[in-house]
Amino acid sequence: MSAYLWICIVTCAVMIASILLFPKIKIGKVNIGSYWVIVLAGAVILLATGQADIIAVGQALLADTAVNPIKILVLFLSMTVLSVYLDELGFFRYLAYCTLRHAGLGQKKLFLYLYITVSILTVFTSNDIIILSFTPFICYFAKHAKINPAPYLTAEFVAANTWSMALIIGNPTNIYLATAYGVGFVDYLSVMILPTLAAGATAFCMLFLLFRKDLAKPMESTADKEEIGDKVNLMIGIVHLAVCTVFLAISGYVGIEMWLVSLCTVGSLFVCILLASLVRKKKPKELLFCLKRAPYELIPFVLSMFVMIVVLDGNGVTEKIASFLETDYNVFTYGYTSFLAANVINNIPMSVLFSSVLQSSSNAVPALYATVIGSNVGAFLTPIGALAGIMWNSILAKNGIRYGIKNFVKMGLLIAVPTLTVALLALWGGAEPFSGIGKSTRRRIA
Repeated sequence: MSAYLWICIVTCAVMIASILLFPKIKIGKVNIGSYWVIVLAGAVILLATGQADIIAVGQALLADTAVNPIKILVLFLSMTVLSVYLDELGFFRYLAYCTLRHAGLGQKKLFLYLYITVSILTVFTSNDIIILSFTPFICYFAKHAKINPAPYLTAEFVAANTWSMALIIGNPTNIYLATAYGVGFVDYLSVMILPTLAAGATAFCMLFLLFRKDLAKPMESTADKEEIGDKVNLMIGIVHLAVCTVFLAISGYVGIEMWLVSLCTVGSLFVCILLASLVRKKKPKELLFCLKRAPYELIPFVLSMFVMIVVLDGNGVTEKIASFLETDYNVFTYGYTSFLAANVINNIPMSVLFSSVLQSSSNAVPALYATVIGSNVGAFLTPIGALAGIMWNSILAKNGIRYGIKNFVKMGLLIAVPTLTVALLALWGGAEPFSGIGKSTRRRIA
């Protein structure tokens, strides 16, 4: 086996081990995620030993193409900043409180309201942000209401990682795969709306069947009241998110790339908040906290994985994978393999790898969307499936709630597999499901 392949395999294996055994590395008083440090080390070794052509890597990073990882990172980080800013203002906690208040003391109604609320918010923001915002609130509420938190935590996690595939902005894997092949905001939605609706309905039914006995029990109390402190800044944030979503939807028609739309929106948000702070003589503390919370670790992680994929692609590995997966039913071969691969190497590295594999596919259009589905639903098979699962488990541990790998896999087998299958069937059986992609894009990826 070639040296470059050994380096890539060992790097991925150690990365997965780190997620399970030592997710954080402590340097002084600072804790950093071990996963990206390990992947960065692997990329450096490839470059230092000459296994990766530094000129080819540099050209790929600077190329003015949709697959440029820098553009994709700008799009994802910009959208994340918009969502994090709303979270800093307490917007999501307030919506969670409103959901619980209107549900009263009936657990079944509360379960339904929570699932709907998380689903809607995930569509327009991001699965990671919703999990970071709602999980601590659910833990707190369940403790004071003296109810089992498992149904609500599981419903939140499943909803966030199912409805996240509705829009490009719902998950970083959507962003990477779709923008890598020039799929527009509306084109993406036109194809993914039916699989998302089918998957969301299936996931809810499986969740309800799984937890029906717990939901039949009474509930003793409700959560403490949550209020929005700064309504002016909140309105500024909501308007910017809405405007950004609209311009992302029309970006393909006016010839503006999505990363530029999101970057300009964040720039406008910063200017408006700073001006408002000057006028009102208030420090923009939420903006500062927002900048601190941005997921900067994804930058070295994605770029390092990109280096590995450039090496694998240059040595023909991705072509061999594509030939192995190539069948008359690419929707299912790519859907199930991406689902499983996400739980071997995590869904972001999987998406980077499959974006290159798809270039060698003779029927890449359905395979692309099937891979998107696998990257989202794969998040709730094992804790390795997505960074969202790692964050979710970390929050639960801080709140004294144990949700081990055994429970996670049980959830995956009972919920993820049926949800994935129904979504792929909806994708495969839809009337002309891939007509939304423009001819130029279809020729380029097919």
